[in-house]
Amino acid sequence: MAGWLLLASAAYAGSAHSAPKTVLVLGDSLSAEYGLSRGTGWVALLEQRLKAEKIDAAIVNASISGETTSGGRTRLPALLKTHAPAIVVVELGANDGLRGLPVAAAAANMRAIIALAKKSNAKVLLIGMRLPPNYGRDYADQFFAVYGTLAKETKVPLVPFMLDGVSNDLFQADRLHPTAQAHPIILNNIWPHLLPLLKLR
Repeated sequence: MAGWLLLASAAYAGSAHSAPKTVLVLGDSLSAEYGLSRGTGWVALLEQRLKAEKIDAAIVNASISGETTSGGRTRLPALLKTHAPAIVVVELGANDGLRGLPVAAAAANMRAIIALAKKSNAKVLLIGMRLPPNYGRDYADQFFAVYGTLAKETKVPLVPFMLDGVSNDLFQADRLHPTAQAHPIILNNIWPHLLPLLKLR
């Protein structure tokens, strides 16, 4: 009996150790393949890179086009309960900014999202965004600064700007959503900040 228990315990430990980490992407249309063919967005490309790098991680893309920080905050508890992610990638805020919503409210929502993820023992990666200049310099600067402030305050890694290096000709006709050709660049912006979290036990 003792021997059987020992074997069962060892088998359980082995399966637990080999279980892949779950990476939950909580985002908006920039992560939900808006206007793109399926499998060409940066999240799908991330899955391919993980396989190529032989990193055992499962991706749950919980991104919704039009999502705001408020919507993400509302949806997150159920997602955490269902998927128990090891890492939560927070890609939100652009829709708050495009709608001219108060910067303080967006900051409070993202702060709450980070706190909820940490409470569930998940690591967090925050992805920064900028607004187009026509939304007003002061508002755009305040909006962009929120990400750096939150990252320092909550001690989470930050991708400074998701669309860094994406030129004007790599946007769809709406001038807001990047084309498929831009998404490898987006992944390359995110990958160096995500990789250290994937390597943590």
